Amino acid sequence: MTAETKTFEAPVYSAQGKQGGSRPLPESMFDGIVNMPVMHQAVKAFLANRRQGTAKTKTRGEVTGGNQKPWKQKGTGRARQGSTRAPNWPGGGTVFGPQPRSYTQIIPKQVRALARKSAMNARAREGAVLLVDALNFSAPKTKAITSLLASLGVADKKVLLLTDGVKPNVYLSARNLGRAHVMPFSDASTYHILWSDVVVIESSALTQTSAEG
Repeated sequence: MTAETKTFEAPVYSAQGKQGGSRPLPESMFDGIVNMPVMHQAVKAFLANRRQGTAKTKTRGEVTGGNQKPWKQKGTGRARQGSTRAPNWPGGGTVFGPQPRSYTQIIPKQVRALARKSAMNARAREGAVLLVDALNFSAPKTKAITSLLASLGVADKKVLLLTDGVKPNVYLSARNLGRAHVMPFSDASTYHILWSDVVVIESSALTQTSAEG
């Protein structure tokens, strides 16, 4: 964990991608502290919670057949066998195979918040946090998003675009882009932030966050 406190600034762009100076990031979210163990715990839990846990193999009691001995106990010269459902037979049951289970990992809300904050600080330390003015798309249009990312100089990077609340038209505009992901600022997890190379945030989302803090 890095305990150094630092104030960060981020460049501000218009909705068309024109730079208009910079502004300090709120210290309530960006204090410069990066807690690596907590981020690891949050990402591990996020990936574990995505697992369905539906893998299953049949035991010898579930496979078909084997209701009687394949041959008599003695006199054949062969090893004694009681059922063709035994694991040593082709088509027999599986020993200690996977069974449906839950991989859910629950971590405290405060730990998740600290991990998310640490991930934001990690991107801010790299200068990978950009601010944009309000994005109000009248209709879904992929060209508008690609043009914006090109103007920001991040078209070739993995971009996490965090909006101020739910904006369906912005989300739909970027849905076909494999290297861009759009979601509300409040929904961004540690995994999503660390997945990205650059985090682009609507300025109003940070203003609301700092006011609530």
